[in-house]
Amino acid sequence: MKMVAVIGAGISGITAGILLPIKVPGIQLTILEKNADVGGTWLENSYPGVRCDIPAHVYQSTFEPNIGWTEEYAQGSEIRDYWQRVARKYGVYGRLRVNTKVIAAEWVKETAQWRLALEDVAAARTYSEEFDVVIAAIGRFNAWKLPEYPGIESYSGHLRHASNWDPNFNPQGKSVAVIGNGASGIQVVANLQKLVSRLDHYARSPTWIAGSFAGEGKGRKLEPSYYSPETLRSFEDPAVYLEFRKKFEGKFYGRFETILRDSEGNKKLREEFKTSMAERTKDKPELLEHLLPDFSPNCRRLTPGPGYLEALAQQNVDFIRTPIAEFTTDGIVTTDGVERKTEAVICCTGANTDMLPPFPITVPGIGSLQDAWTPDPYTYLGVATPSFPNLVFIQGPNGTGYSGTVPNQIETQTTYIALLLRKAASQHIKTFAPSKAATDDFVAYSDAFFARTVWTEGCRSWANGGRPGARIHGHWPGSASHLNIVRRNPRWEDWEWTYKSETQNRFAYFGNGRTSNESLDGADPPPDLVKYLKRPDAIDLRIYHEEWFDV
Repeated sequence: MKMVAVIGAGISGITAGILLPIKVPGIQLTILEKNADVGGTWLENSYPGVRCDIPAHVYQSTFEPNIGWTEEYAQGSEIRDYWQRVARKYGVYGRLRVNTKVIAAEWVKETAQWRLALEDVAAARTYSEEFDVVIAAIGRFNAWKLPEYPGIESYSGHLRHASNWDPNFNPQGKSVAVIGNGASGIQVVANLQKLVSRLDHYARSPTWIAGSFAGEGKGRKLEPSYYSPETLRSFEDPAVYLEFRKKFEGKFYGRFETILRDSEGNKKLREEFKTSMAERTKDKPELLEHLLPDFSPNCRRLTPGPGYLEALAQQNVDFIRTPIAEFTTDGIVTTDGVERKTEAVICCTGANTDMLPPFPITVPGIGSLQDAWTPDPYTYLGVATPSFPNLVFIQGPNGTGYSGTVPNQIETQTTYIALLLRKAASQHIKTFAPSKAATDDFVAYSDAFFARTVWTEGCRSWANGGRPGARIHGHWPGSASHLNIVRRNPRWEDWEWTYKSETQNRFAYFGNGRTSNESLDGADPPPDLVKYLKRPDAIDLRIYHEEWFDV
């Protein structure tokens, strides 16, 4: 089980490209990326104000920290450059195939491989290739799309999705409409307001505007937030920087209580946000009643919105909650019959929230993953689905714990997959998939847990696929720390295995009863068969005789 494909070269694909070759000896890894370079969302998004709403020092690889972030909340281009630099350092580009779009994946039972239909985007040709294992690292929001309003195709002005920003578009002095108030919509409004003559902001749902995610520092501001020269110089001392990182990143693993319904932590957030939002909209106080949600904070993803509320309070901005009915050739009509002319429309309407891959994945006799995940995704621990052998996910449904940091979550899930692949390779396993019984138990546990949380209140979010009341698939049923511990010790009894041996004897991999090192008779120098012998003061009994790489 050597031929492994990773689909996607965002943060997940880059991390897999680094860790898997180190943790799984003999793996032949190919990373398939539809774009011309690595970086994922940070390569694709270039709209005004694009930056991470999480501090850069916790949005970096835990094993490749960067003391040189120029801003506390880095701009998208700096994040892109950082991850591309990490990919170069660790040899990811040597395993990468860019401009390669996956069209379809079909399981071939006879060879126990996935046949991927691929498109060479640059050469405009299609071909197929087989892999023993496929790892989907396509990200949570991998397929942006324009909203499907009547008449949108007849609109003659400038129409773009924020994720498909036109770098040649100049909004200066124009009338512009922005649809959507998620993370990108909030950033676009805050950054366009000062440039345009008029801005119509269409927001279907109210949302809580936070100062920060974890109460870190003073939170986001619209202006760049720089560290002092003295602080940056102190980071040059590895001990000082490590202490800073642990204290700073530790804040993101707290506040888990705030997702529990009627908890004191959540009530406190509500009051904090109400006070902050009222202060920031004091120049247009009538806005507040249209902005404050009925649902609790954290039901939808919190959005630190520096400059957003202040922009809404300006005289050249109209905040419109009335639903859109249709587009005309030069404007937008809402359901109350009002038409507003506009020269440009920027759709910040997100991407697919159902977490379905943007290409069909099929097992003959079983059906497609798209059918198996309709109406709701169905996974074991967010990593695999019954009846879809040798297919695993990074950041899949229910695969990311609330609180914590994204890079750490990706690293621990990639490590879990490495344990799985190492077991499969060393024990001559042909196919693996979680059992339906184990998956059903996980789903039942998850549903019972989520019932206690604010995520099951009546909000529309990517956690429920944009369907209030639907099952929660956007989060792990527990904290990020909880998930990290669960991943440490895989429950192999929850998996179903077939073997390469014709007899299907699970012990066929025992071979001739000798290790490969013992077979090196006459080798010079002779193989070390007693690697376990060490100086007593160098032995840590907690991991003694458990080091997989020291045999």
